Amino acid sequence: MARYDLAAAAASLTRTPLGRRAHDLWRFRELLPVRREEFIVSLGERPSPILDLPRVNEQIGVAALHCKDEAALPGGSFKARGAAVGLSRARELGVHSFAMPTNGNAGSAWALYAARAGMQATIAMPVQTPAVHRMQCALAGAKVTLVRGTISDAGRVIARAVAASGIYDASTLKEPYRIEGKKTLGFEIAEQFAWDLPDAILYPTGGGVGLIGVHKAFLELHALGLLGPRLPRFFAVQSTGCAPIVEAWRSGRDASEAWHAPATVAFGINVPKAIGDFIVLRIVRETGGGAIAVDDARILEYQHMLVEREGVLACPEGGATLAALAQARRDGTIGAHERVLIINTGSGAQYPDVPYPALQTIEADDGTQLPAHL
Repeated sequence: MARYDLAAAAASLTRTPLGRRAHDLWRFRELLPVRREEFIVSLGERPSPILDLPRVNEQIGVAALHCKDEAALPGGSFKARGAAVGLSRARELGVHSFAMPTNGNAGSAWALYAARAGMQATIAMPVQTPAVHRMQCALAGAKVTLVRGTISDAGRVIARAVAASGIYDASTLKEPYRIEGKKTLGFEIAEQFAWDLPDAILYPTGGGVGLIGVHKAFLELHALGLLGPRLPRFFAVQSTGCAPIVEAWRSGRDASEAWHAPATVAFGINVPKAIGDFIVLRIVRETGGGAIAVDDARILEYQHMLVEREGVLACPEGGATLAALAQARRDGTIGAHERVLIINTGSGAQYPDVPYPALQTIEADDGTQLPAHL
């Protein structure tokens, strides 16, 4: 992982100067790896909002419930963070082309930022990846290969391509800079909560880079004196259709075993074996959190609840975090006194094939009357 001169950063990175800086992804620049501004590749990314969820919380029942809505970022997902910083640093290092596997959102983000930078992206993804992501990658000029299998199979295709050609490998945790971009989510959370962090954070976990990045951000801010020693409890959220980290946590293991026949509507977390699983497991244990798996029916139910009750156009992964919170409240893992933040990692518009409530169809000229309240 990237390391920084925290003593030097502490001299300039204080709460007062932060208030005078532009509200963009680069405002914590002392803790980001890009050294020269001319190499920064940007699509106008701004801090994503943190939304209160009062109507949903009537059912959940915690002291305060918030959602960090990453759908507001370029490309519609949190993957813009890793792409912006990871690709900018690669550009600074002289990289002109790269390769990576994806379940969808990461490929879309890196393809879009590559187009912005004039770089060539080579991307492998499972054939069942949502069509929106395939379309975005193709429109951005990426070289796209569809793979029969999972993201792990796509990763093996990319590994062979990297070995054969020497192209830059931008796969999860194969380079140290994507996680530095994901870290900016943690910086924003700390600042948006006025440096008083929530008690628990629930994060949808596939590769786990986002959760790892947020934790790293909090540790660095603590070292700078911007945060106190208390960290939130971190909860990794997965689907029962693909829950290798949850199973490892329950079994007391330090790493997961590859999940057989993974399948879930929350395709972004359909990762049978995460490279950084041991780091995720260490974080959830050290912070007193845990790992929670919820089934697809619950994921869709709570995704719908976020949209219908709060107007948050959540992706299935976001719905999974709310479903996991409801489960944790029922079994007492998270208490009524706690302030909780769930992470919605992207827009529900990225998943047009996910089931949604049935709509009424009528003929325009048959005289059918709409309900009076409409």
